Amino acid sequence: MKILVIDDEPQIRRALRVGLEQNNYQVFLAANGEEGLDMAASRLPDLIILDLAMPGKNGFDVCKELREWTKTPIIVLSVRDREEDKIKALDLGADDYLTKPFGIGELLARARAVLRRQAPDEEQEQSTFTCANLKVDFAHRRVYISNEEVHLTPKEYDLLRYMTTNADRVLTHRQLLSKVWGPEYENDSHTLRVHIANLRNKIEEHPERPFYIHTETRVGYRFRTDQQATANDKATVGV
Repeated sequence: MKILVIDDEPQIRRALRVGLEQNNYQVFLAANGEEGLDMAASRLPDLIILDLAMPGKNGFDVCKELREWTKTPIIVLSVRDREEDKIKALDLGADDYLTKPFGIGELLARARAVLRRQAPDEEQEQSTFTCANLKVDFAHRRVYISNEEVHLTPKEYDLLRYMTTNADRVLTHRQLLSKVWGPEYENDSHTLRVHIANLRNKIEEHPERPFYIHTETRVGYRFRTDQQATANDKATVGV
């Protein structure tokens, strides 16, 4: 697997190269947006790790241009307390984000998740989704916890289906509302919060400490299947 890292900070590039190569990824490095776009076209990576805060052509510009011609997964790197940047990047087509500083293990877990979603379409056409004790039967619109059926409202089911078919991906409030309820509901965050709470009460063993539906503060939600980083390298990047 080939990974392209686009970041203007030399120490970040070095740390990511070491961590990724230790886990058998082939790594290409770009120090700015223009170089990153050129390398994306010439190297055709399987995954792009993109810093948002770069001088010149920033990460938003790069993400937008990449999405004009490629579906290659993009994980963006952002600084703390800039949720609006994360939302903007996700809306531009990024697949996930990490906040600096972050652990190599967490990055690897996110990379595995987005790469899994890049499987050929025929492999993704599944009739059921299973994670731990949860099973979603797409063909019959039924949901089971430990083999016992859970009764969901139509919208609760639609919300769960969309989240499970995009498992391990950060979904913004706007994306969820638009896809499940329609574009006219994009700003109705109260409706989304109510349905998320109802879903948690029905599928989570401990709704106050959710196992499946994780909140991405001020950004959206993520349906988690990869519950923790398992990489042996716990080094922190971006301190």
